[in-house]
Parts: sequence; C-alpha cells; structure tokens
Amino acid sequence: QVQLVESGGGLVQAGDSLKLTCEVSSGRIYSSTFVAWFREAPGKDRAFVAGLRMSGNRYYADSVKGRFTISKDGSTTFYLQMNGLKPEDTAVYYCAANRQGYSTVPRDFDYWGQGTQVTVSS
Repeated sequence: QVQLVESGGGLVQAGDSLKLTCEVSSGRIYSSTFVAWFREAPGKDRAFVAGLRMSGNRYYADSVKGRFTISKDGSTTFYLQMNGLKPEDTAVYYCAANRQGYSTVPRDFDYWGQGTQVTVSS
C-alpha cells in the first residue's frame, strides 16, 4: 500500500509562486506508475493539473501550461512548482499515483494524498 503526503500549500497573492511537495511515506512507486497532481475547487469536479511518468515524460492541463512544472527526485519525492499564480488556481491540491500508467481521470488513480490548500488572493 502506497501512502502519499502533500505539503507546501498556503495563502499567497496573485503573481506569487508556491512549490508543493508529495512524499511517498510508505510503499513503493514502480517504474510503470504515473504520478499526477489534481486540484479541486469549491463546487467543481476534481481536475487534472500535471503528471509525469517515471521515465520523465511530463503532461499539463492547458490552464497551467507555461506556469506550472512537475518534477521528481527519484521515485519518492514529487513536486509541483507553481509560478504566476492566479485566483482561479485556488483549490485543494492532491498528488495521486496510478499503477496502470498515464491517465487524467481521477477514478483511474489508486493512491491519493490528503490534499493541501492553495489560496490565491487578488
């Protein structure tokens, strides 16, 4: 069983930056696993933000492309660097892992962190 723990959220102003961290606190991430960040704003569905394969391929939602960067250290630590934050980025951010590989659909993911709140004021 894989446990994921997010950290790094907070309250910032529009235009600021934050770096979120997702740690694998137990279990193991294998080479076929796809790791992603999702976000859930009040009243909205959970939505894909960014994801990566262990081989290094990275994927982004159009809404964050050019502003956010997903990265990793080995297979135990994953990051989401968020630059140029906008009020519409306000949401709870989750890291997730899918043993079956690439997906942007929340229900495909096997493991989820507890979430970390990001609030961007105007």
